[in-house]
Amino acid sequence: MSIENITMEIRIEAAIRNTQDLYLSDTLPWVVGYSGGKDSTATLQLIWRAISELPIEKRTKPIHVISTDTLVENPVVAIWVTNSLSAMQKAAKDQEMPMVPHRLTPKLEDRFWVNLIGKGYPAPRPMFRWCTSRLKISASNTFISEIANSHGEAILVLGSRKTESSARNKVLTRYENSTRELLSRNSNASLDRVWVYTPISDWTSDDVWGYLIEHQNPWNYDNIELFHIYRGATPDAECPLVVDKSTPSCGDSRFGCFVCTMVSEDKSMQAMIQNDEDRRWMMPLLSFRNEYLKTDGDREVREFTKMDGALQLQFLNVKHGGRTAPTRPGKVVSEKIVRRLTTISDTEESYPIPNRRVLIQETRVVEMDGEKRETTYKIEKVAVLVHGPYTQNYRETMLEALLQAQETIRGNLPESISEFSIITVEELEEIRRIWVIQKREFEDSVPDIFLRATGQVYPSPDLDETTPFRPEDIRLLRDVCVEMTINTPQSGSQDASQLLFGVLRDQLGIQHSYRGAIRRVGLLSDLEGVLETKSFENEDQALDFALQRKAGGNELMYEMRDAIDIFAYIPEDQSLQELET
Repeated sequence: MSIENITMEIRIEAAIRNTQDLYLSDTLPWVVGYSGGKDSTATLQLIWRAISELPIEKRTKPIHVISTDTLVENPVVAIWVTNSLSAMQKAAKDQEMPMVPHRLTPKLEDRFWVNLIGKGYPAPRPMFRWCTSRLKISASNTFISEIANSHGEAILVLGSRKTESSARNKVLTRYENSTRELLSRNSNASLDRVWVYTPISDWTSDDVWGYLIEHQNPWNYDNIELFHIYRGATPDAECPLVVDKSTPSCGDSRFGCFVCTMVSEDKSMQAMIQNDEDRRWMMPLLSFRNEYLKTDGDREVREFTKMDGALQLQFLNVKHGGRTAPTRPGKVVSEKIVRRLTTISDTEESYPIPNRRVLIQETRVVEMDGEKRETTYKIEKVAVLVHGPYTQNYRETMLEALLQAQETIRGNLPESISEFSIITVEELEEIRRIWVIQKREFEDSVPDIFLRATGQVYPSPDLDETTPFRPEDIRLLRDVCVEMTINTPQSGSQDASQLLFGVLRDQLGIQHSYRGAIRRVGLLSDLEGVLETKSFENEDQALDFALQRKAGGNELMYEMRDAIDIFAYIPEDQSLQELET
């Protein structure tokens, strides 16, 4: 046996002893995070082996094994984990082990399709990463908190490694220097009564693979198959024999949600489809992600109002010849419009359309030598509207494409997979409820979309909640609006007839919501609210209205200055007369 193997075996035995000592030291329940990946598998396998070597009468504390299924995981990995949990449950019973597997899923209102297609949340992006907390964190934190609350404290076992990534290394560093040997306090304030144990924190990726391949899986699952999943998820389908530190390992493959837009492309799924003909049934999923879940250039498929109907302005730094003006230091605490400089959009630079050049009085707070100082400038910027949720048309298009992808996949599943769903009937019903009840889209289009995409009648024909209008009546209203001649050029994602239809439909819905009320207090203000935020013929009108309202309704227009002036920061005490010369 080589020195390297001896060293690794010694480390494994030390980890087993530490785990046993920790398990026997108190009555706190354990929760093991299990994703089905190599690190969490190695960690659970190590824990399992350590506890199995204890006498049965000492295996008194429950060890909860939790796996959070976001319901949009890579299907190959999701199926692997589900089957693994089933095998785990059987093996724990047969071996009299205290492991209790749990498959956690997000609450219905937190699920991906409910928020993306139902509510119209745009695909997650760095500045709007709405998915992680809803799909992963909420379900697991709720479970862990319940365990900790019922016992006073709990121990969370994680498969995190310091060498896995710089970000995870920083997390593990925060866990060091604890008040308990082997344990550390959880950095999450909501889990302040949960201790963290990371038994493989100093293992390398090669250590993990060596352990998995050389030691039998205790719940009778095939670690070699896991190795093949990782190998299939690398572009060259190769996991080489590691002979020195310069040899790449099979540990760099990353699995997660196939809808994830925090990365530019799903390389692991692409590689699986490329390397294994039996996995090409997943191609419709990859195609859907690439075609519909875009984070750049999606303004045209999003409403120019926010989710609550509000108009939100954003002020961009000006550009000249493709070059963006530098940003002043400090945090912006106030932006006031002095006046608009243009009445039409600037199409020469790559600004969103429509836009307006404006003169802004900007106040920034800068911290210097421990003191905070406020500085105010007048500066030229470009105003645009922040776009909100996906439009009704785009949400309907996405739902139909998703159901078609599901039908295509079901017709091409390998014999090893008996059934498969991308979106459940439960999620469809929640999307339908959101569209009809919350968004007042009384056309009730989900059943028709389902019929077109699948060729089958929708399984739940009637909504549980009473709708005020028949779908055909609302479609007739839409057709009448479309046939109207409105001589206003389209700007933004919806034309004038679509905007008019939306206003009329909302007002009908509001009127109906007050039907039967003894006092209709609030009806008039609700109707006026719709007119104020939605009675525009195009986005240009909405942008001008938002600018006028932010400026207090009093604005003077004047001609644009020379382009070279846009790089000059204008002190607060400079007169407007000087600005206009």
